[in-house]
Amino acid sequence: MRVIGLMSGTSADGIDAVLAEIEEIDDRLHLRQIAAVTLAWPPEERAEIFRLFAQQIDSRSLCRANFQVGRRFAQATLAVIDAAGLTPADVALIGCHGQTIWHEVVDGQVHSTLQIGDAAVIAEETGLTTVADFRVADVAAGGQGAPLVPIFDWLLMRPSSALGGWRALQNIGGIGNVTFLPPLDPAADSPSPLAFDTGPGNALIDWAAVQMTGGAQTYDQDGRLARQGSPSIELITRWLNHPYFQRKPPKTTGRELFSAALARQWQEEAHSAGLSAVDFIATLTDLTAASIADAYVRFAPAPVAQVVVAGGGARNPVLMKRLVYHLCQRFGWDVPVLSHAELPDAPGDGDSKEALTFALLAWLTIHGRPGNAPACTGASGERLLGKIAPGRNFADVLARLQKAKEHTTETRSARRHAEVFS
Repeated sequence: MRVIGLMSGTSADGIDAVLAEIEEIDDRLHLRQIAAVTLAWPPEERAEIFRLFAQQIDSRSLCRANFQVGRRFAQATLAVIDAAGLTPADVALIGCHGQTIWHEVVDGQVHSTLQIGDAAVIAEETGLTTVADFRVADVAAGGQGAPLVPIFDWLLMRPSSALGGWRALQNIGGIGNVTFLPPLDPAADSPSPLAFDTGPGNALIDWAAVQMTGGAQTYDQDGRLARQGSPSIELITRWLNHPYFQRKPPKTTGRELFSAALARQWQEEAHSAGLSAVDFIATLTDLTAASIADAYVRFAPAPVAQVVVAGGGARNPVLMKRLVYHLCQRFGWDVPVLSHAELPDAPGDGDSKEALTFALLAWLTIHGRPGNAPACTGASGERLLGKIAPGRNFADVLARLQKAKEHTTETRSARRHAEVFS
């Protein structure tokens, strides 16, 4: 089944759209990335999203934004189909995370969550059945509603026992999140994975880059600004005392906590300590790396044998170098750190991993399978995630599902017959 995944993260720098082929063979899931594109947000729409983050928008504007964001997701869908040399008729399904506007966390408990980009708008403009609004079901079941990537990691990225320990899959987008995966061991019961948000990823660095350049740069490309500065160890140590870093998983966070207001407060502290603008960016970059390493030491359920990094942060060589440094400092030995692209047989690429996750989640939902990992989110149990907006192809999707079910039944029956008479 060809499925499109759509993602716009907390940095709101663009919509990642990926087209994948997902199939199940002998009860094992296979995913192949076909094409991927990123559609940049028009400046005025990105500014509107940031006003929504800051609660500077009235309900009428929020309502209109919900539809306009949906239209942009539809455009990204058509763009990735075109990039693959296909037509909408060649695709079955869309999975869309939407644009998170608010994620309400009080005393470690998520009370509500809101992602905009209405699924019905996407389905109407593309003709394709769309699954969206994935977080709500997990939150309603008492979970954090995030991270949602662990199901992708669990099904497609578990290491072999030859690795000699657990694999940490670290995403660094606007916010950082990690999944700790146990190695595959057919001879033993497998422990559950653990996943949570580690804290700020690129969000505060992006804010500082905008401030320093007067908006000419929206992020620190290749770490060029951080490379010119020197981080303040004193400030990093102080900022790591933030209550979020101390809180035990399950936990999740976002711009509601690591906000522009907090960035301004820390900027003032940096200025008072005599730091330059590039020193401040270097310090925020080092904070992201240090907070990730600190989270591993505090909360990793077993020795970490390998760290695999995806997301925009993986393209920042200064951040990656500091992550290697802080991991070595805290663990006392060199932990192999590589990008998603460097991992043999990794499905898709690191930039598309989150979008691929929502393609997979849509596939799971339409097949009636749960998409959350309660051990990671804290939900009371497994849940089907998302809401389905039928497209003009909905009858075809249902027919395909029925045909696949009949084929699976026939295959399993034939296998049992062969086993009996072998």
